[in-house]
Amino acid sequence: MNPAKVDRARLAHLEDLPNIGPACARDLRRLGIHTPADLVGQDAYALYDRLSLLTGTRQDPCVLDVFLSVVRFMAGEPARPWWAYTAERKRALAEDRPPPRKT
Repeated sequence: MNPAKVDRARLAHLEDLPNIGPACARDLRRLGIHTPADLVGQDAYALYDRLSLLTGTRQDPCVLDVFLSVVRFMAGEPARPWWAYTAERKRALAEDRPPPRKT
C-alpha cells in the first residue's frame, strides 16, 4: 500500500502495510509472516537472508528496503516509502553488518 494511505487503525492484512503489494505479501507469507503483528520484533536483514535461502536466489536489494520499511513501521516509526531506507541499507551492507536496532 502507498505509505500515504496507510491507516494504523486498519492493519488486518499484510497488504495494509506501507509498500506491501501482492508479491511482497507472498514473500512474507513464505517466511511465516501472516499478519502485520507478526512483524513486531523481526529483523529485516534476517528476513531478507531467509527469503534468499528459501528461494535459492539472492533477492533484489530493494526487497530489503521494503522489509526495513515494514519492520520499522510496526515498531512505531511513521510510514515511509521503501526508498527512504536505501541509503541506510547500502551503508549497512557496505559495512557487512546491519545497523544497531532500536529497542
